[in-house]
Amino acid sequence: MFSVIPAVDLKDGRCVQLVQGVPGTEQVSLADPVGAAVRWVDEGARILHLVDLDGAINGVRINAGVIKEIITRTDVEIQVGGGIRTREDVVDLLDTGVERVIIGTAAVQHPEFVAELAGEFGREHITVALDAVNGRVTTHGWKQMTEGTPSDYGKKFESLGAGSILFTNIDTEGLLQGIAPAPTAELVKAVNIPVIASGGITTILDLKTLKQIGAAGAVVGTALYLEKFRLKDAIEGI
Repeated sequence: MFSVIPAVDLKDGRCVQLVQGVPGTEQVSLADPVGAAVRWVDEGARILHLVDLDGAINGVRINAGVIKEIITRTDVEIQVGGGIRTREDVVDLLDTGVERVIIGTAAVQHPEFVAELAGEFGREHITVALDAVNGRVTTHGWKQMTEGTPSDYGKKFESLGAGSILFTNIDTEGLLQGIAPAPTAELVKAVNIPVIASGGITTILDLKTLKQIGAAGAVVGTALYLEKFRLKDAIEGI
């Protein structure tokens, strides 16, 4: 089943949507992220995608309290990313009730970390984030470029025990100009584990395209907040 997953991106305790991850480019800035999360659940979301942008960019997870409150106030699956760099971070989130922790920078820098986490907690709880610009994976909140492609890293992390991949195409992220399906399609073909797509989703047709190329779901942010389409319509139309 293809999942439409609303994003609740957290920065300084607010719910924001940035253009290509650049601080100061907020298209959305809401003072009540918990309310935003509850709204998406009320509108039919079965999964929520929470990102601690402060953690991703600066390595300090200052929005942990907000994340815990969202978990308390909702009864759906929660996946969380952003600044998860240690086993203690993972334990804290899983103990709080998070279904999947999303490892990005720490996975690329220390691939064995993924194997250790999957072995201890189960691969179904471990997602690796691959965020790419011009076909190359980035780290540290999209600020540092690697030489590896998403497919290269995807195959590597699948072999190490990752249960799923969250792939963000930064080239289209936050621009509301539609998706570029080819990079996601290439990654889907390269791995056997589920791939969740993100970046540039603007219309329900974008979601249908991602489903057709084999993605297991899609994280949607700006388009929902700016009411390019309704979550209910997207869930019913896929």
